[in-house]
Amino acid sequence: MQFDGLRVLSLESRRSAEIEKLIRARGGDPFVAPSMREIPLQDNPQAFAFAERLFAGEFDTVIFLTGVGARLLNQILETRYPPGSFIDALRKLAVVVRGSKPAAVMREWNVPVAVSVPEPNTWREILSATEARPERNIAVQEFGRSSLELLEGLRARGAQVTTVPVYQWELPEDTGPLREAVRRLAASRFDVVLFTTSVQIPHLLRIAAEEKLEEQVRAALHRTMVASVGPSTSETLREHNLPVDFEPSHPKMGFLVNETSQRAHEILQSKK
Repeated sequence: MQFDGLRVLSLESRRSAEIEKLIRARGGDPFVAPSMREIPLQDNPQAFAFAERLFAGEFDTVIFLTGVGARLLNQILETRYPPGSFIDALRKLAVVVRGSKPAAVMREWNVPVAVSVPEPNTWREILSATEARPERNIAVQEFGRSSLELLEGLRARGAQVTTVPVYQWELPEDTGPLREAVRRLAASRFDVVLFTTSVQIPHLLRIAAEEKLEEQVRAALHRTMVASVGPSTSETLREHNLPVDFEPSHPKMGFLVNETSQRAHEILQSKK
């Protein structure tokens, strides 16, 4: 079964054209409203402090949570250190990657991976995958906000943990589409809402509050089918007292769109 004309809202930013095409291919009527942009922390004293300690041999593990973050961290450090220094240093310690994207970056850099964290790539899987590791001096590359559960779990084992933020999330420069999405959502003009990352949720609610439509948006999300790409995003939805009606079998955008289209009519019927 396909969407069969259902009105589908996506808040995807980086891959907005791709998700629009996927929704159309599954018979949906898409409205894509980019909800965020990445702001690199170029003036990043924490990154340079991390690098000094890394080059001094003070770490035995680096955990990469995103591929984008790994690349940005390298770019930041190359503004002060010789090209390749960071990558060479990584080859001397245990590298942990969360999912396929940072794994692909390490392959490109020819950096061995000691631990590849399995799906659905939450803090729970990271802790489980590294449980038997002996390393205790750990750096964690972060992506926008700290995973307190991950940091506390590592420290509970006696690890010394250093966080390395490399970018933060802001609203898009043009919030027009997102504001239009809020107005349409408040007016019950969507049947399905797709969330592909946690940051979309507070950004949607922020614009809804600015438009004085937060109460209506929250009510609408309880009437529509809310599909979350995976456990981390689902946790954020629940933290904001919003429903999670569906998660795909794999936390990937393609699986999200395809499997949501197969279940949408059934789930919407159950919510009436």
